[in-house]
Amino acid sequence: MLVLTRKTNESIKIGDDIEITILSVSGEQIKIGIEAPKHIEIHRKEIYLDIQSENNQASQTSIDLLKQLNINLKNTR
Repeated sequence: MLVLTRKTNESIKIGDDIEITILSVSGEQIKIGIEAPKHIEIHRKEIYLDIQSENNQASQTSIDLLKQLNINLKNTR
């Protein structure tokens, strides 16, 4: 993990298209601004993990449905 120290109004660049700016620091809370192209999704980590979990569940449900459909088709022949 790369660890960088920044002060308020200082930024970090990621590649050519992404800039992260420290907007304010108050106690244990830090506000950051992120400038990135519209096609790049940006989520808080807990939201990202929830999305991944839901996608995995949906994927598994689709596989289960396809397996059941296959069994039903074999039984009707």
